[in-house]
Parts: sequence; C-alpha cells; structure tokens
Amino acid sequence: MNGWERVKSSKSRFGRHSHISSDDRPSRTVRLGHVQPQAPTHRTIYCNDRDANLTVKFKGNSISTTKYNFFTFIPKGLFEQFRRVANLYFLMISILSATPFSPVSPVTNMVPLSLVLLVSLCKEAYEDWKRFQNDMAINNTLVDVLQDQRWEPIPWKKLQVGDIVKVKQDGFFPADLLFLASTNADGVCYTETANLDGETNLKIRKALERTWDYVTPEKAWEFKGEVQCEQPNNSLYTFTGNLIHQKQTLPLTPNQILLRGCSLRNTEYIVAAVIFTGHETKVMMNAMNVPSKRSTLERKLDKLILTLLATLFVMCFIGAIGSATFINRKYYYLSLGKGVEAQFNPDNRLVVFAATMLTLVTLFSTIIPISLYVSIEMIKIFQSTQYINKDLHMYHAETNTPALARTSNLNEELGQVEYIFSDKTGTLTRNMMEFFKCSIGGEVYGTGITEIEMGGAQRTGNRVEMYKSANAVHEKGFNFDDARLMRGAWRNEPNPDMCKEFFRCLAICHTVLPEGDDSPEKITYQAASPDEAALVIAAKNFGFFFYRRTPTMIYVRESHVEKMGKIDDVAYEILNVLEFNSTRKRQSVVCRYPNGRLVLYCKGADSVIYERLAPGQDDLKRITRENLEQYGSAGLRTLCLAYRDLSPEIYEGWNEKFIQAKSSLRDREKKLDEVAELIEKELILIGCTAIEDKLQEGVPNCIETLSKAGIKIWVLTGDKMETAINIAYACKLIHNDMKQFIISSETDVIREVEERGDPVELARVMKEEVRKELSKSLEEAQSCFRTVSGPKLALVIDGKCLMYALDPNLRTMLLNLSLNCTSVVCCRVSPLQKAQVTSLVKKGARKITLSIGDGANDVSMIQAAHVGVGISGQEGMQAVMASDFAIAQFRFLSDLLLVHGRWSYLRICKVVTYFFYKNLTFTLTQFWFTFQAGFSGQRFYDDWFQSLYNVMFTSLPVIIFGFFEKEKCSASGMSAQWHLPVLL
Repeated sequence: MNGWERVKSSKSRFGRHSHISSDDRPSRTVRLGHVQPQAPTHRTIYCNDRDANLTVKFKGNSISTTKYNFFTFIPKGLFEQFRRVANLYFLMISILSATPFSPVSPVTNMVPLSLVLLVSLCKEAYEDWKRFQNDMAINNTLVDVLQDQRWEPIPWKKLQVGDIVKVKQDGFFPADLLFLASTNADGVCYTETANLDGETNLKIRKALERTWDYVTPEKAWEFKGEVQCEQPNNSLYTFTGNLIHQKQTLPLTPNQILLRGCSLRNTEYIVAAVIFTGHETKVMMNAMNVPSKRSTLERKLDKLILTLLATLFVMCFIGAIGSATFINRKYYYLSLGKGVEAQFNPDNRLVVFAATMLTLVTLFSTIIPISLYVSIEMIKIFQSTQYINKDLHMYHAETNTPALARTSNLNEELGQVEYIFSDKTGTLTRNMMEFFKCSIGGEVYGTGITEIEMGGAQRTGNRVEMYKSANAVHEKGFNFDDARLMRGAWRNEPNPDMCKEFFRCLAICHTVLPEGDDSPEKITYQAASPDEAALVIAAKNFGFFFYRRTPTMIYVRESHVEKMGKIDDVAYEILNVLEFNSTRKRQSVVCRYPNGRLVLYCKGADSVIYERLAPGQDDLKRITRENLEQYGSAGLRTLCLAYRDLSPEIYEGWNEKFIQAKSSLRDREKKLDEVAELIEKELILIGCTAIEDKLQEGVPNCIETLSKAGIKIWVLTGDKMETAINIAYACKLIHNDMKQFIISSETDVIREVEERGDPVELARVMKEEVRKELSKSLEEAQSCFRTVSGPKLALVIDGKCLMYALDPNLRTMLLNLSLNCTSVVCCRVSPLQKAQVTSLVKKGARKITLSIGDGANDVSMIQAAHVGVGISGQEGMQAVMASDFAIAQFRFLSDLLLVHGRWSYLRICKVVTYFFYKNLTFTLTQFWFTFQAGFSGQRFYDDWFQSLYNVMFTSLPVIIFGFFEKEKCSASGMSAQWHLPVLL
C-alpha cells in the first residue's frame, strides 16, 4: 500500500473536514453521495500569477486527517473516554472517595482510573500519530512547479492555486488540476482513478487545443490564462468553467480536469494549472466518517453495567437502612457526636442513612470492573491482528492479499450474523471477463458450457457434460473453443467476408492501449473496461492482432486473410471516434483502409443497434436476437456488432457538421450526440459477442456451508431475472426441492399497460399487481409452514416490483414473506435499493445483518448493515474503504463467520461473564462483612488490594482466557471449529 492509499484509508475512516470554507461564500455541510446545491457565485483564478491570487486567500494544499492536534488531544480524548458509562462512574467514585464519607484513600481509586485512562489515551495517540505520519508523507511529496522559466521541486503543502505544475508518468496529481498540455500527441493523457472511485481502468483526458504548445518551461512561462469556474464541491464527475486566454473564452469540461489522488499513466509528463487545493479538492470533500457501528454485545454490556448500578444501589440502600436502624450510643468506639463522626449521631438517623449510603457506594464500587473495557479492547485487537489478519485459510496467494480487520469493534458480531446480503459481479463472480461465444451472420460459434448453464440444467433436472477440444485456446480474457474459427479455419465458413468484418470490428472499434513488446505473447492491453480488453484479445487469437496505436492510426497484424500463412501489417487511419456513454450505449469508429475504403464500425447494446439497422435484414435480426436471448440465459454479457460503408461525399458532409459540433461552446455533448445520429444509421448487422464472468472458486460450497449454519443469504444483482435465477442455481442458493415465489414486472397485464404509455396508470397497476402477488405468496408460505415437512422457500423479485414492494403500505408484507424464505434473489436492483433492502431487514427483523460487495455501488449497502465486508477485487478499493472487514474471495466468508466470528463471540461472552463473576464475588464478600460490622462501612480488604484487584491481580487470567479459549469440536453437526486458523 503506497502513501496515498494509506492516507486515503485514513480519510475514509477519520475524515472530519466536512466543510467547504471560502472567503466569498458561506460554509456548508457536504456528504458523500449527495451533491449539495452550489452557490451562484464563482471563483476567478489567475494562472501563473501568485500575486494576483494572494488577494483572494485561497486555501493551502496541506491536508490533515488526524482526529486530534496538540491542543485538542487531552480535552477531546478525555471526552471520548468519559462517554463510557463505566469510566464516568469511576470518576464519580474517585471524587466521592476524596470526601470525608469515604472509608478508603482517594489515591487508591484515582490511580487505577488514571492507569486505565492512560492506556486508552496512549492507544488513541498512537493511532492518531500514524495518521499524522501519513499526512506528513503526503504533504512533503515533491512536485515540479514552474518558477522563473524552470521546473523547481517543492513539497505538495507549499503548492498554491494558480501554480503551473509538471507531473511525471506514474506520479500522483497533487491537487485538482486544469490539464494544459502533455508529451502525447493531440494533448491526450491517461489517468488511473482507483484511489478515487475504485475503478482500475484507464481514463482518457484531453487538453484544450489552444494550450497544447505549453509543454516546455519556457513556453509554459508565457501562459497567463484566467479561469472562471464553480466553487469547490464534492461531485467527482462534474465541472463547469471557462478559460479566458488571449481574449478568447474557452469552455472547460470534466475532460480537462485531473483530480487529486489520480495517477498519470502511459504519458511521459503533463503540464497543468492548479484549480483547487487541500481540503477544497474533490477527493478531500468526499472524505467522511464511516458510520459508527457498535456491536450488539457492547450495547448489552452498557445495560449490564446499568443493572449492576441498580444492584449497587440496592446493596447500599440495605446497608444504609441497617446502619440507621442499628446505630446506638452504646457503641462508644464510634466516637458519636465528635467531629466528622457526628454523622453517626443516633439522634439524627436520616443523616446517618445518607452518610452511610455515600460511604457504601465507595466501599462497594468494585462491583463494576474498572478494567473491563480496556481488557476487552486488548482481546479484540489481539483477535483482529493475530488471528483474522494472519489466518492462512483466508490468504489469497494469487493477489498476495490477506484478510484485513479494519475495525476490532465488531469481531463478536461476526458470530451472530443471521442474514447475508451479497452483490454478484466481482463478489460471487470473478469480474474477469473472457470471450466465450459469438454469433456471426446468424451462425453460432463456441462450444463451451458456462457454470450458469450447468445451474440452469440442474434447475430442469438435465445432465450436462463439459467437453473441451484438445486444440482449444485459453488465455486471460479468452476462453473460446470452436475449431471452425481458429487458425484461419473461418475462411472455409459459409460467410468468410462477414467473419472478416467481425474480426476487424473487434480489432479497430475500441479505445484500448497496447503496452510492451509487439508480439502476441508479450503484449498487454490497458482498457477502459475488462469487456473491451477481452474483445481485443479475441481479435488477436482470431488472427487480427492489434499491436500499436497513435492518435490517428491503428496498426493490426492480420494473418490468414487471403491465404493460409500470409501475414500483413495493416495501418487503419482513425478519422473519428464517437465515444461510448451511458446515454448512447454504443461506440463507433470511422476508419479509412489503406485502399481508401471508408467504414463505420459500431458496437453496443442490442436495443440501440437494432434501432439503427438498415432494412432487409429481418431473418438475420431474428436469428441473432434468439442467440442473444440464449447467451443471456447462460449468464453471458452480450454486445452487438455492425458496420456501414461510407462514400467520400457522405463522409465529408457529415465530418463538417462533426467539426462544428466539436468546436461548439454551448451544449457540445448534446450536439455531438445529434451529429452521431446522422451517421450511425443504415447499419449492417455483423453478429454479437458473448463474454463470461465465471463464479469465484468455492462459492457454491461456501453458500451451502453457511446455509447449513442457519444463515440466510440474499443476492442483490443488476442482472436479468432469468440470468439471476440460473446464477442462484449454480451457487447452490436455490435448488429444485425449494418452492419458489417469483414476482416479476414482465407479465401480460403490466406489458399491456406499458404499451398505453400512461405512467400514472402504470404505477397504479404495478402497485396493485405487486400487492396481489405478495399477498398470494405470503399465504402459500404460511401454509407450507403449517405442514410438518414443508419445502424450503425461495423468493425472486425484480427491481421494478421491489420499488413498489418497498412502499410503506407493502413493506411489512414483503418483510414477512422474505423472512420466511431461506434464499432471496433481487434482480435488476439499483445501489439505493440494495441499501433499502438491507435496512428493511436490519430494522424489521432485528437480526444481525452482513453486507458484502466489491464495488463503489455497494458502499451504501455495506454501510447500512451491522457488519460490512469488502472484497478487494478488480474494482478498486472503494468498497474496502467503507467496510469493517476485507477479504479477497467470497469463499473466505465461511471462515470469517463460522470460525473467527464464533470464537470471538464465545470468548468475549465468557470474558464478560468471568469479569462480573469475580467482581460480584469480591463485592458480595464485602457486603456480607458489612452485616458483621454493624453496617458501619468498615472495609474488609486493604485499600490497595481492593483497588488493584481488577487492574493487576485478576486481569491477566481473564485476558489469557479471552486470547486462547476455544470451543470443543463436536463429532457431528455444524461446529464452528472445522479447522484451526493457520497463522502467517
């Protein structure tokens, strides 16, 4: 973990700077995931002019993620400690022991309390010191800043708004920057944003054409632009502003902004201007406190302490009544009526009662163990660092990733989990895309069988045998088995020309960057998504090897095109790239062949491609659609491919409009989309691709084991219902013996209303249909439970129905139905719905819940559950940063819950019981002696022995018990101890 990742981790857990402050606007609270409305004012920044920016007094670039500073450590630290009931109680006892009513020396109470507070404060100081060191490492990182026509290295903390900086390859951006120029042609650079949004794929950023020349320090010194932009905010994906340069106003978009925390890739260096610094950068404004989670046992511990306080009060009350009754002048040795002892004056028994009450409170104070919290914290930290973090059974050798307990507060909570909410992609599956099947010109290629298909076969009771030919090629990103296309055999297919177009579309229509040697065995691809990399790798294996690109050219080594054994290096000129976005759902490239042929290649979702096909392809469209449905049922991710030949006249006319839209200052994105519509039409369908995302190793066995342990598992996925059900079968989450309740929006009644296009009527009908289905399913579920050997139940519901089922009027019905089910699958759900479902069960069922996911879209679900587990997988570290525990593979969850969770729960429970037992025994002895001493409040034990009983004499046996106590392994049934943790 590098310095930046460490400070990012600290920010996620301890980020407290949730304000944006500036001289020209009021402060306001900013929360992650919620973009606050911006003030109407803007800020003006003078680039390369520190004197002009001094009047505005922008924030510095130094950051602090510490919880305390030199002056606040003592007051804030003590405040945190005295929020605990036990510490506050002993503070009161210490004060009371300094009064004349105390039978013990005040020092004997103050010293143990001071020791306990000292240990706790030292722990806080150590953790905050580590955060301070991380901050210093970041603040003192050097960056090149333009000063007097040369680059001068200065620490990040001295960077100011408006400075011109130079960031080298693999370096991190020190602040939010305006991208001016790069060493790459066409002003392009590539950034990795894993520290920011969890995505490991490269992003392309492009500078304004007017600033491309400012690469050298001499040239950059001439740059004197003025930036007018929005105020600092926490929206990672938006930016509005203008650059006024040489009396021209140039619009700025997020495409020209480089955010702090991202790193530069595949670019020698870039030159940029500082826009936002320090705590006004977007990454720092997204720093937030992870919700404070307390374990159920800790909350019960507070109640137990309050119960002991009530017991203490009863004991003191009995003693005080006895003293007021028993007191008599014949007990001359009490020196009645003289000095302080006047409290025992038999003539004023009410004073005797009150004075004895205070005396006995001090005397019986040991009923509450002063070292309880410290001992439990030590035990939890030991369990986390020595058992969970070092268990080889939860170590993933491939990625060198051990398990990580990010907090020690919830160890015992793991042993009480009853509901697990899991994401699918990257959590149950590997998120490692492999080209698996394809359809070209209506012909299906690929003979493999997916795990999901095997699950579907199990669902119908059929048996499927896996077969793989000896000549099958399998590399990372490619798992295709069909001899008809491999090694040039496609030339003998009925549609060789269509195959050729298919392979060229894969090799040309993308934004992938090649790295390394230009040989098929050594080259690596940097892609915007794993799907895109898989398609390029597929083209390579089919004989169309993409090995080099420049801003205007793509080079493809084509083999087996005209005849076997012939290899040609073909250079395709890339004229235009129509980029993919969530609205377009497609990507297009206009290229020119060496012979002058102009072609538009397009790939995208089947729905958008089919709308733009030329007429006369009905048979091909029907066959390809059937193939798409078949691939979807097998759990494969699909894309459609199409192309269009362009005449020079059509292209030239369109390109003029494209250039105009590209240089437009207003609504540029909208105009580019409109121009793209003009050429992305009359397409010829080539076929479709199918990419597999396999299940992680051990997932079915893990789910089966957890189910046997009585834990109910819910899968929340964005897949189609059919795919989700097949995945559930493959994971052994659902099997044929279960009774399934399926609540879907794909019914004839709902489709009929959708066709009318009335949203109000649709909402009313859907809510009524969902209510009927829930009511009917709930009745059937209850009838199943009335039978002696009723089947296990499973619920499958899609996102549209779930939206209405979460309505306050139907929520109770949904909760009752789902709690009766062993397995629940929610498909087509949004990140918000994941969190809503988790909260519904957490609050409604009052059971311990656990959420597990790997992506930024799982953060809300992870934070909503009692325990959050992050998978440190392919989608970066965003889920891990928000989690309480991190593991590398889903299968490790069984060890985490059934071994470490259960042992931690049993140990802490026994430690608490042990503590209360020994303290009650100790105190009740003193209580019984009170009866023998005439309720006079005389002590049975020495002062120091009484005070050090908890802190010194009996603490070690309890702590050792908490470290090493284990449950005995039973010969039959589910036992938590199926293995001993093998430590690193």
